[in-house]
Amino acid sequence: MDAPVKNTRVYEQVIEEIKEMIVSGKLKKGDKLPPERELVEQLQASRASIREALKALQIIGLIESRQGGGNYIRESFEGSLFEPLSIMFSLQNSRPEEILELRKIIEVETAALAAKNINDEELIEIKCIIDQIKESYDEELNAKLDKELHYKIANASGNFLVVVILTAVSSLVDSFIKDARKRILTQVENREILIEHHENLYNALLEHNKGRAAEVMRKHLDFVNEYLTSK
Repeated sequence: MDAPVKNTRVYEQVIEEIKEMIVSGKLKKGDKLPPERELVEQLQASRASIREALKALQIIGLIESRQGGGNYIRESFEGSLFEPLSIMFSLQNSRPEEILELRKIIEVETAALAAKNINDEELIEIKCIIDQIKESYDEELNAKLDKELHYKIANASGNFLVVVILTAVSSLVDSFIKDARKRILTQVENREILIEHHENLYNALLEHNKGRAAEVMRKHLDFVNEYLTSK
């Protein structure tokens, strides 16, 4: 399965050239890449190396291929980290606790950043989600709303990298989030505890209180993670 060193170097050089076009501003989000034959001439590489480089860039989520329409720089990158992370998670035999620890590290500071940068429109959206959770007893809907709430808070941080990384990390725990919520809600009083956490978080964001937002998010995740890791 080992590829010739020469070929590997060529396609890696092609990837670096395309990345340089992006960094320099020659290519932007949504832009169409030149056709293969132009890339062959422009980058002085074989068509096979160009195709291998394009395939690698698709895998990492930098570009997308549209049938009959060529290759384009992706417009959105929010889901592009999930596959590489999920593969690494499996290969490393990582423990679920490691994802939860990473999620807490990210989300606590994200809540603080959101409290600093959140605008009125985002506050309204978050309040609307919390109200829907309070009124609904449909657990499948509430699980989706809960995830959306955390996503909105990440968005309100104003940091694109935070959104991308948190989306990828959250996707890794999706498989056992529903099970955890079922465990949490076997105790009736826990529904009110979760609602209280959400409302306290909203109030901290409303007051632009960074320290309080981080504290509430830490408390909330500690509470949820107990059920995620319990046997």
